[in-house]
Amino acid sequence: MAGGGAIPSGNSKAYPGNLTWNVFITCLVAACGGLIFGYDIGISGGVTSMAPFLKEFFPAVYKKEMNIVPSSNQYCKFNSTTLTLFTSSLYLAALVASWIASVVTRVFGRKKSMLVGGCTFCAGALLNAFAQNVLMLIIGRILLGIGIGFANQSVPLYLSEIAPYKYRGALNVMFQLSITIGILVANAVNYGFAQIKGGWGWRLSLGGAVVPAVIFIIGSLTLPDTPNSLIERGKNEEAKERLLKIRGVDNVDEEFNDLVAASEESKKVKHPWFNLFRRKYRPQLAFAILIPFFQQLTGMNVFMFYAPVLFKTMGFGDNASLFSALITGIVNSVATLVSIFTVDKFGRRVLFLEGGIQMLICQAVITTAIGLKFGLQGNPGVLEKWYSVLVVVAICVYIAAFAWSWGPLGWLVPSEIFPLEIRSAAQSVNVSVNMIFTFFIAQIFLQMLCALRFGLFIFFMFWVLVMTIFIHKYLPETKGIPIEEMAGIWKKHPYWKRFVPTVTDEEKNVEIPDKNKKEEEEPKTTN
Repeated sequence: MAGGGAIPSGNSKAYPGNLTWNVFITCLVAACGGLIFGYDIGISGGVTSMAPFLKEFFPAVYKKEMNIVPSSNQYCKFNSTTLTLFTSSLYLAALVASWIASVVTRVFGRKKSMLVGGCTFCAGALLNAFAQNVLMLIIGRILLGIGIGFANQSVPLYLSEIAPYKYRGALNVMFQLSITIGILVANAVNYGFAQIKGGWGWRLSLGGAVVPAVIFIIGSLTLPDTPNSLIERGKNEEAKERLLKIRGVDNVDEEFNDLVAASEESKKVKHPWFNLFRRKYRPQLAFAILIPFFQQLTGMNVFMFYAPVLFKTMGFGDNASLFSALITGIVNSVATLVSIFTVDKFGRRVLFLEGGIQMLICQAVITTAIGLKFGLQGNPGVLEKWYSVLVVVAICVYIAAFAWSWGPLGWLVPSEIFPLEIRSAAQSVNVSVNMIFTFFIAQIFLQMLCALRFGLFIFFMFWVLVMTIFIHKYLPETKGIPIEEMAGIWKKHPYWKRFVPTVTDEEKNVEIPDKNKKEEEEPKTTN
């Protein structure tokens, strides 16, 4: 792919290793951590569109929805700070939990962090299912958030470390596939339980989160730790045995020795959080912040969190809105499979760029369709069937683009570019930024929809354009490069090479100058 960021892999090492059934099953089980995140994303939007749930916990919204208190603007029916706090409180909890999870992941291993995530998520699901007031709901959401923070911190790292480098992309994308399956299951659950007479189906929807939590807990108990994590904790012999088993070859000396060397270097780093801000890690830090930032500003979570609410705002009925959300969930899951089969063949950049262009076109169509029909006042009357189909199709094509690009790659790329000494800390930055802006979008979306009307989609279009240009100019290709050899890609990039010392520079103990700011002297290192 042409462009300033397309840098070949060069002379990176080619470690031996096969895609064994052992590795595939291990990654499949670990990826189940995405089920809890996906189920929550799907379930919250559906539940908040159910009239019995709104009547019990958010009566002001219920009265607008049922036209007991008439609303002059269709865009503003669901505008409630308390209602959005129900959805978004989880992501603040996940933000804080991700920093704690970084320490747990580094000191006790990836699987212990995964186990903590599964248990706290299970507790939150039970509390929400039996909630009697808004406070219980929000405390339950906080527990769910802690579980998601731990899972999102540890699972992508686990997958990137356990996978052979030739298949790292596909195996890591299984985490995103698991998220989409969780969303799909949640949409189906919402649609089914909404039909239960008596109006208590929402409790089953919220309590159903126990199922993916238990699956994740059992999986985390049976998984082996990664060789990287074992070496990090001084268990070198066990790590080599594990590496031999997961690679399926007789000799892993080169990869093992490089892992040990990386671990020795990482032990010299007493403050990994401080190290993140060193000059030579500036490229990785930039992507740890900007990729999750852009991922949330695609607008995708608007459709995932509030798909039923959004469809009801567009004039769809209660069951029709839940059914439309189910359709988008199916599209999301199927399209993620495209990424699994193409990410290691065509590379990360191609999928990022194609997905961005496709999302941009679809958002233009959606904006035009909603603007022409609803106008500024948001009173469309009855939507014709063909018009409803047009909107749903445009949203589905948009979701497909995200599902094979920014969705999975937003987790894959940050998890594979960091050296071991800052990997846990950097992944926490990635998760934290993701959660900050997930919270931001979840908390203000309904207010923005009320204030900006269809102009909200223009806001997301702008960011999709910006992020596509950013990827074209600044992201080097990471396909087919061993995770411990990833540092070399920055030295060849026309922009990032100014921040990363070359071998010659290091040998001469020469610091690369910074025109804007004088950095502390880099310690002499050995590659």
